[in-house]
Amino acid sequence: MAKPSYLKLHECGELRKRVKQALQVLNPCSLCPRECGVNRLKDEKGFCRTGRFARIASFNAHFGEESPLVGRNGSGTIFISSCNLLCNFCQNEEISHGNEGNEAGPEQIASMMIHLARSGCHNINFVTPSHVVPQLLEALALAIPQGLDLPLVYNSSGYDKKETLKLIEGIFDIYMPDFKFWDGKWAERYCGAADYPGFAAEAVREMHRQVGDLVLDGEGIAERGLLLRHLVMPGGIGGTGEIMEFLAHEISPDTYVNIMDQYRPCGGAIQDAYLGRRLTAEEYRTALSSAARAGLKRLDSRERARIYFRL
Repeated sequence: MAKPSYLKLHECGELRKRVKQALQVLNPCSLCPRECGVNRLKDEKGFCRTGRFARIASFNAHFGEESPLVGRNGSGTIFISSCNLLCNFCQNEEISHGNEGNEAGPEQIASMMIHLARSGCHNINFVTPSHVVPQLLEALALAIPQGLDLPLVYNSSGYDKKETLKLIEGIFDIYMPDFKFWDGKWAERYCGAADYPGFAAEAVREMHRQVGDLVLDGEGIAERGLLLRHLVMPGGIGGTGEIMEFLAHEISPDTYVNIMDQYRPCGGAIQDAYLGRRLTAEEYRTALSSAARAGLKRLDSRERARIYFRL
């Protein structure tokens, strides 16, 4: 497997510069589109309820991710508490909304990374990292001298700022954003973020500019590139067709996409008029057809059981 690009930045001293630059963004905090403006260096907390240090819910070898990440030994997943988007239908509500987890300094996060690497994981996969980029860079700078040499995965909601993504260029080799909504009115209703579609589109463009299409090694394991997730929503309110057209025509027809069928009502969506039911088999087939019509052919193909529910 090719060596991750962050090793070169570490050797030339650029990584240390990026750590300093990222920490400066915490006061006043403008790390994500929320731009709360609090001084997180003094442990003030804004929308993400995260101050100077990241909170970690868990870390383990995860086998529920996409095929190119999992391989034989799993993806070394670090679940970060809270979130900068907070969808009201989140299936990890205890972690995102409940902020379940404990504060961890850079030394602790570095130790987690090393543990996962020594366990044989194929990558280090940060789940919801958008609000803790500086903290992760601090940890990375400590993990590299201890032998870390696995690709890093930026596994986000897609609600990312281009400026922040530029701070991690050459550090994260694999980007795995969601693209949840094409229409701002639904993003406002369920995430309180009417500007989500615009930021997500710009973020995906920047991610692809940095790493290109997904590249796999001889065993089908991801080395570098963009892998995009889209959760199909009941009633088509996610705008699946428009998102697939955007990916095929404005990003790349070779974009690797996981069109996910596991939506279920959670949290505040349980009683919602639109999202208070499960996805139907026909809705999912329609989503797959829209990807085919757009010209996308690299769809995640791992075998998984699907249970469909009728209206």
